[in-house]
Amino acid sequence: MTMVVLVAPAAFKGSLGPRQVADALAAGVRLAVPDARVLHCPISDGGDGLLEAVLPPESLRERVAVTGPLGSKVEGLLGWLDSDTAMFESATACGIALLRPDQLDPLHTTTRGVGELIWEAVDRGAKTVVVGLGGSATVDGGTGAARGLGWTLRDDSGTPLPEGGSSLRGLASLDGGWGLAAQVVALADVTTPLTGVEGAAPVFGPQKGATPEGVAQLAAGLEVLAAHFARLDRADLATLPGGGAAGGLGAGLAFFARAQLVQGADWVLERVGFDAALAKADLLITGEGSFDRTSLVGKASGVVLRRGQAARKRVAVVAGRVEGLIGVHALDGEGRTLDARGIAELAARVTREAFGLPAP
Repeated sequence: MTMVVLVAPAAFKGSLGPRQVADALAAGVRLAVPDARVLHCPISDGGDGLLEAVLPPESLRERVAVTGPLGSKVEGLLGWLDSDTAMFESATACGIALLRPDQLDPLHTTTRGVGELIWEAVDRGAKTVVVGLGGSATVDGGTGAARGLGWTLRDDSGTPLPEGGSSLRGLASLDGGWGLAAQVVALADVTTPLTGVEGAAPVFGPQKGATPEGVAQLAAGLEVLAAHFARLDRADLATLPGGGAAGGLGAGLAFFARAQLVQGADWVLERVGFDAALAKADLLITGEGSFDRTSLVGKASGVVLRRGQAARKRVAVVAGRVEGLIGVHALDGEGRTLDARGIAELAARVTREAFGLPAP
C-alpha cells in the first residue's frame, strides 16, 4: 500500500518560506520512501509566510509605498486572493525585519503603514482585507494604523500626539476616522491580551528593544488606550485574546477598523484544506525554525501538531531547534540554521523512524 505523508510546515523565520520548507520536507520523505505520496500544505498563523502559504503562485501581488516603522517609506506587499479580497502581512509595513538591531525602539515605532495598506486595498476595490499580525517592531496599540485611517489622537491641550507607544500616556481624545467600505479580518498568531501582566508591553516590549523602564511606559500607555476603548463601549478589548498581537495592533484594528480578530492558524488551515489532507495521511510532518512550548499556544505548527494528535495520526516535528517538548517525536538541527538540504536529511530520518524502516 502506498504511504501518504502530509508535510505542513510554517516558515523557518529568516531562512526559508513555508513552500520552500514543504518542498525540502517532501524531498526528504522521498529519500526514505521513494514511492510515497506526499501532500504539500504550507501553513502560517498570520505571521511570516502568510501570503506564500495562502496565495497561489499566479495570484496578483502589488508593491505599495507606505510609512515604515520609523517614518521613512517602505514597500508593503499587497496580495489578492480574488478581485474582492486583499491580504497582507503587517510586518511588511512595520516589521522588526525592516530595522537594524540598533534601530529597535518600540517607544516610537509606528504601525501607520498598516492603516495605509488597508486604505490602499479598499481604494483598489477590496471588500475584504485580511491582515496578518506578527513580526512587528511596534507596541503602539494600533494607533499608528488608526492615523493611517484618518484618526487623530490628541493630548489634553488638543495637540496631536507623536507616533509610538510611549506618547499614549498623554492620550486625551480620539477623533475622526474615515469610513471603511470593507470588512477587515485580523489574523492573530498569539493569544496575548492588550493589557495586564501578560499583555503586549511586558510580553513583546523586551523582544522589540524596550528596557524595563520602556516596558513600564508602554504598559501605562496601553492602559490609557484601553480606558478610552472602554469609554467608547469596547471594554472587552483590554483582555480580548489576541488583542496584544503585534504590540496591540490586534485590539487597535478591532476598534479603529472594526476588524474581526481571529486566530490566524485556524483561518489559514481552513483556507488551505488542511483537515481534508490530514484525513488521507499516514504520517504528518510539521515544523518551524524554533519549536518549543510556546509553539503550542496559537502558533501554526503547534495547531497542526494538536490536530494530528487528535486525529490519531503519526506526527513528527522537524525544526532548527526543539526545546521542552514531551511525548512528541521531533528532530532538530541542534540550534543551527537549516538549509533545504539539512531539512530534507532530517525529514528522511524522521520518516524512516515513523514507519520503522532501517537506516540506509
